[in-house]
Amino acid sequence: MPIYKTPLENMKFVLHDLLHVEQLSQLEGYGDATPDMFDNILEEGSKICEEILFPLNQSGDEEGCTFENGSVRTPKGFIEAYKTFTEGGWTALSADPEYGGMGMPHVLGTAMSEMICSANMSFGMYPGLSEGAYRALLLHGTDELKQAYLPKLITGEWSGTMCLTEPHCGTDLGLIRTKAIPTADGAFQITGTKIFISAGDHDLTENIIHLVLAKLPDAPEGAKGISLFIVPKFMPETSAANNVSCGSIEHKMGIKGSATCVINFENSIGWLVGEPHKGLRAMFTMMNAARLGVGMQGLGIAEVAWQNGLEYAKDRLQMRALDGVKAPNKPADPIIVHPDVRKMLLTSKAFCEGARALSYWVGMHLDLAEKHPNPQKRQDADDLVALLTPIIKAYQTDMGFEVANLAIQIHGGHGYIREYGVEQYARDARIAMIYEGTNGIQALDLVGRKMGQNYGRLLRSFFHPVLDYIEARQDNEKLQQFIFPLAKSFAKLQQASVQIALKGLKDPNEAGAASTDYLRMFALVAMGYMWAQMAEIAQQKLDDGATDRPREFYESKLKTATFFMERMLPEAEGRFRMIMAGAKPLMDMTESEFAA
Repeated sequence: MPIYKTPLENMKFVLHDLLHVEQLSQLEGYGDATPDMFDNILEEGSKICEEILFPLNQSGDEEGCTFENGSVRTPKGFIEAYKTFTEGGWTALSADPEYGGMGMPHVLGTAMSEMICSANMSFGMYPGLSEGAYRALLLHGTDELKQAYLPKLITGEWSGTMCLTEPHCGTDLGLIRTKAIPTADGAFQITGTKIFISAGDHDLTENIIHLVLAKLPDAPEGAKGISLFIVPKFMPETSAANNVSCGSIEHKMGIKGSATCVINFENSIGWLVGEPHKGLRAMFTMMNAARLGVGMQGLGIAEVAWQNGLEYAKDRLQMRALDGVKAPNKPADPIIVHPDVRKMLLTSKAFCEGARALSYWVGMHLDLAEKHPNPQKRQDADDLVALLTPIIKAYQTDMGFEVANLAIQIHGGHGYIREYGVEQYARDARIAMIYEGTNGIQALDLVGRKMGQNYGRLLRSFFHPVLDYIEARQDNEKLQQFIFPLAKSFAKLQQASVQIALKGLKDPNEAGAASTDYLRMFALVAMGYMWAQMAEIAQQKLDDGATDRPREFYESKLKTATFFMERMLPEAEGRFRMIMAGAKPLMDMTESEFAA
């Protein structure tokens, strides 16, 4: 049976020692967000994740959702778990108090998201989609729509979805065919079919609120003609059915406890969200939040997979250590003594701890972008979030799948069978690399939009603090083993950025060919930046004789940072060489030659 234990001490280390989240309590509306409050909420969150959600993960996967007589039923225990979850206020954690939310910082919600994804990724889809719908309405809805829908989305009585994809189009949303016809009373009749709708139908809530992309009769062609509408399954005032139906559910590789639906709209009543023909901009509010949320799915799956790999490696006896017997009272040594197993475990550990720091750092910048009194600070924070969103989504989901696969490998044959639970993590993790924009699309977003936006302003939001950090510590002898590799890879990242910008202007295929390698390289440097800072903190704690945690905790941080710098960050050099090779090796081959 699989295990999961919330990594509370590592979470607190990032929040308090690295990010100093106590600074958020100085921002308007965050006065209650003290370190003690953070810790109390984390500890309560860990209980519901470990005791309520995690026990349903494997059974929910085995049972899956069922579709009968036009209705979806979630796996056994999900209804009761959802009731406990909402009654505990977890759907209200970071929501606006004006509509019944707790108003806690986004970075706390980021940490909670990690726990939920580790404990039960399928369950987390339901409140996760609602949060995206909440945010789109909060930023783009009229006061009337906000008053009508936000309070019940926040309590969890109602849930939300985002309806983008259609049978003939996914990434290219300009091709959608769903229509919106104005009515005399200011509403619209929505007709069309949407597919791959996560949480599109289920038995957890009284109502399901769909945010739907559709085109008005006078819509311009392509993406410029898309509008966004709110379409409830049941009319809010009368509870009458609104001609919204589930046509079927998908039978998927993973996340089987999450209902993925075909949703049909037949003259369903909806209301415009935002301006006509500006729906894509409003929907991107949901998509950007969702992309960060999907990045947390990658981290969450990696964390639980790594914990199970470690547990197995300490218990499984196979052969003797290469340098001599380690467990003389046993017939063989535990496999954790073997170098290759250690490499897999350290890769997993270094990723999880580094990605946690990176994700929470971005989560805190969401708070700074929203609440900081200085307009320039808000802009800088918003730029950093925009820049790192595709990186977090793509890299962390790639690595979530990789770490899940490493857990299977560590388990050997036992990893391939259902009983031990780790094969589910690989199946669940795989979708995160696809939905909310495939990871290839994230890479194109990075090089095609984010890199050149505002003459490189977004890049500077990351490059400047990293450069300042390196220059301030380049003469610190105790940190050289961390600062030098970071500086070297950072310089290569800057060089690659210039190369892509110059060559991409002449030939867009040059930017496209470099995109995935560039995103991976960028992610590695960002992780290196996080690890250098964590190593510095750990070294300082050891020098000061700190007793807030066991000495072993900080020594582990230093050794894991060393592993990352020496065994993972060098991948950036290889990615740099691939980028410099240009588009020719990819684009030279004709279509017919692929099959030759």
